[in-house]
Amino acid sequence: MFQDVVKIYVEAGAGGNGVVAFRREKFIPFGGPSGGDGGRGGSVYLETDPQMTTLMPFRRKRHFRARHGGHGEGSKRHGASAEDVIIKVPLGTVVRDAESQEQIADLTEPGEKLMVARGGKGGFGNAHFATSTHQAPRIAIEGEPGENHWLVLELKLLADVGLVGFPNAGKSTLLSRISAARPKIADYPFTTLEPQLGVVDLGDTSFVAADIPGLIEGAHQGAGLGHEFLRHIERTRVLLHVVDGSSPDPLRDYHAINRELALHNEALQSREQIVAINKVDMLEVKERLPDIMASFKKEGVKAMPISALSGEGVDELMRHVGGRLETIPREAHGEGYKVFHPRGIKKR
Repeated sequence: MFQDVVKIYVEAGAGGNGVVAFRREKFIPFGGPSGGDGGRGGSVYLETDPQMTTLMPFRRKRHFRARHGGHGEGSKRHGASAEDVIIKVPLGTVVRDAESQEQIADLTEPGEKLMVARGGKGGFGNAHFATSTHQAPRIAIEGEPGENHWLVLELKLLADVGLVGFPNAGKSTLLSRISAARPKIADYPFTTLEPQLGVVDLGDTSFVAADIPGLIEGAHQGAGLGHEFLRHIERTRVLLHVVDGSSPDPLRDYHAINRELALHNEALQSREQIVAINKVDMLEVKERLPDIMASFKKEGVKAMPISALSGEGVDELMRHVGGRLETIPREAHGEGYKVFHPRGIKKR
């Protein structure tokens, strides 16, 4: 199963308390202060793991707490610092504050680490306060409390190419042909219920393509499956728009999907888009193809005819996609790659 939004609670450990103690040994009846400091509480970190692909593990555990630091002891023995808690998350995880919905960070690099709850400092023991004029202090400081937050983790897939189009346009069939991915394929709407990733190998280069579950009109408002998965399109450098050539009006379908993308995120209007007219292996589509191509050309859209089922035109399409990707840097849509540091949460 695929899970792309979860809410978790993180709580760092409190620092240990300092202690009031005095040196009491044989022949040294009035020894000086010897109270040790408390140890630091454990902090909580998020760390990206390239092996993870979903947020499913958080369905079983959503509360993460670090241990408290140890208390100080006599003979100037400091309390032990607690171990930090490391929470593994997939690449492409966006971290938000659950209350304000403010974006805290966008974790896109392998092994990237972010402190989300800082452990409390340990308190000072009375040995810390001894001076030449105050040689027997009887004060000690309690440890600081650790930070705690409710966070929302949102996964946005890191893919170079996003396959978009109406249900049954042939996106899953195309992905299975161009990569080793094996999505479920059937002749009914919403066969694909979760995003699918596949690596396309062109010999001298490769890229990651994502099959986004079928969109329908009203997807930006939650209709169909679009509301759940539109976020995964935002990171892609190129959109591969698969149009069903057997549709009564392919051009209308093309415009309908683009409206949904724009209503979800205006930035998608300027995203590089390559259009493929699919199902040209069907006789009725072959007969209509000149008219379909002419209608797209009239709109200033260059469309490429393909058959995801038979493979006709697919190699040429992939070479075209690979060529376009070479001209678009990965940071081209850098909004999703910025990292934010609100007060109390710092990147390490």
